[in-house]
Amino acid sequence: MWDLFRATGEGAPGLARRQQLRSAALVAHARSASRFYRRHCRDCAPDAPLRDLPPVTKPQLMAAFDDWVTDSRVTRAGVDAFIADPRRIGTRFCGEYFVCSTSGTTGEPGRFVHDPQALAVYRALSMRLFASWWSAAGAWALARKGGRLVAVVGTGGYFAGEGWTESERRRDGRRSRSYTVLSAQRPLAEIVAALQDLDPAVLIIYPSVLALLAEEQAAGRLRLRLAFIELGGESMSPITRARAADVFGCTIYDIYSASEALLMAIDCPHGRLHVNSDWMLLEPVDADLRPTPRGVLSHTVLLTNLANRVQPILRYDLGDAVIEPTDPCPCGSPLPSLRVAGRSGDVLYFQATDGRRVGVPPSALGVTLAAVPGARRIQLVQTTPVSLRVRVEAEPGVEVERTRADAVAKVRAYLVEQGLGGVDVVGATEPPEPSARSGKFRAIVPL
Repeated sequence: MWDLFRATGEGAPGLARRQQLRSAALVAHARSASRFYRRHCRDCAPDAPLRDLPPVTKPQLMAAFDDWVTDSRVTRAGVDAFIADPRRIGTRFCGEYFVCSTSGTTGEPGRFVHDPQALAVYRALSMRLFASWWSAAGAWALARKGGRLVAVVGTGGYFAGEGWTESERRRDGRRSRSYTVLSAQRPLAEIVAALQDLDPAVLIIYPSVLALLAEEQAAGRLRLRLAFIELGGESMSPITRARAADVFGCTIYDIYSASEALLMAIDCPHGRLHVNSDWMLLEPVDADLRPTPRGVLSHTVLLTNLANRVQPILRYDLGDAVIEPTDPCPCGSPLPSLRVAGRSGDVLYFQATDGRRVGVPPSALGVTLAAVPGARRIQLVQTTPVSLRVRVEAEPGVEVERTRADAVAKVRAYLVEQGLGGVDVVGATEPPEPSARSGKFRAIVPL
């Protein structure tokens, strides 16, 4: 933690020096201790820097799991057996490793193992996050409620949110009494009742669930007084976030995190995500994996986690589309910043009437959906290369049929502008649905 504050205090040169030393050490370790990376980098020079190494994907790493890891005690079969028992959530595999999995809603399910050094780094990075948002009022509110924290996250699958909270609960008796996990898959009324009873100071939550709770708070069915709210797992529009902050009367901050690397970036009061670049490297690239200029939306981003040695992640295709701003952040942080526009896997590809394959980016659709008045949530579900279902949940007191018709009209008009007038846009009677597996809400569900 002390090194983190020294790094930011030294500015860009201090961050760059740490990044260079740690990346060189990680590359050397991976090429010597991981059979997968020895094969994967066999055509690279022995002293090749990180950015000269070929990128990797989740399917590649999962297929070579036993060759990828650097501890022979860690095997795919062993990890699968470990996570088969939900009673072990929050405990350590082989007595020392934190394990989390991904649901596979965007493709290949993942199994990720983090060593003690990585866990220490993640905890320290959380302190950097709190320092960026610290206020006397928030600290007092946190202390007044004994640090009570509730995480409303996907449960039952060794997901990172539940696993990390349960892991922290097991660290000492105080956390075991003050930390609670609520399943995001539970009915909204049950979540509201549980939160009212627990009366937390801190709420960790998916943005889509927070948007629903904000309506409950505004209607008086929920009466929480929070120190702050932490978002994760999904993106949230600035308008919806500002509304939730006003309703709950507290600070809301966002983190950019993944099962592959916790706390990759933290946001600041100016709404920018600052990459923890002394421990996390994020390289925005285009579809050909070439660096994307600042101000240009990337196709994906390559992640290197400098903290974790047991499962080295070097230039890993994370699948998120990001933009690096062209101007420095007004907050003055030396940490580089970016904006996450959405997953590249959320791009919808349709077949035009002339046979062309046309891609529609999620960011453009998000702007279209934001213009639908009276809609609480909208979900687009692609069913064929030429058809799309529009699921709508209206605000209380708003006629859902009219809102659905408005949403269908706006989506259809946008597709016509893209030369996709042949796509059949249908208003669905079923409401938007989160993933039954992870509890996360995806506004766009590709074919």
